[in-house]
Amino acid sequence: MKRHFAKDFWEKNKKMIFREAEKRDISDMMEVRMSVRENVLQTPGLVTPEITADFILRRGKGWVCEVNGSVIGFSIADLEEKNIWALFVKPGYEGKGIGRKLHELMMDWYFTKTRDTAWLGTAPETRAESFYSRAGWKRAGIVHQGEVKFEMTYGSWKSLKG
Repeated sequence: MKRHFAKDFWEKNKKMIFREAEKRDISDMMEVRMSVRENVLQTPGLVTPEITADFILRRGKGWVCEVNGSVIGFSIADLEEKNIWALFVKPGYEGKGIGRKLHELMMDWYFTKTRDTAWLGTAPETRAESFYSRAGWKRAGIVHQGEVKFEMTYGSWKSLKG
């Protein structure tokens, strides 16, 4: 049933656009980041517009999803730390395949730039933890303040892509 719902959403929202993030998108990306119900940013000063610009313009690359001209999701890969820095979808748009598409764009790009294993951290027992497990990420311990650490190798990503 969920797949049918996602298909209906895509068909109704033909103006959905996935594209590389630009500096002008940062305020919208910050709005999405602050709107999430899980993995809530505990210290907003750690994610400023300047830091976000550095991640999408110098350290790595980002992508956004727009629906009817509004950014409703984004992802960012960091080549310096070999890290997936962000993947967030605005509440009300979850479960529609947007995160999956942003993830695919980000990981395809990441592995065209490096063969190094990518890692990320996310809060335990969240939808994000389930999402990454279903997407083929492997648990690799604990990071930060008890976040679950996941890793994705180049070989694993290529085999998932078939």
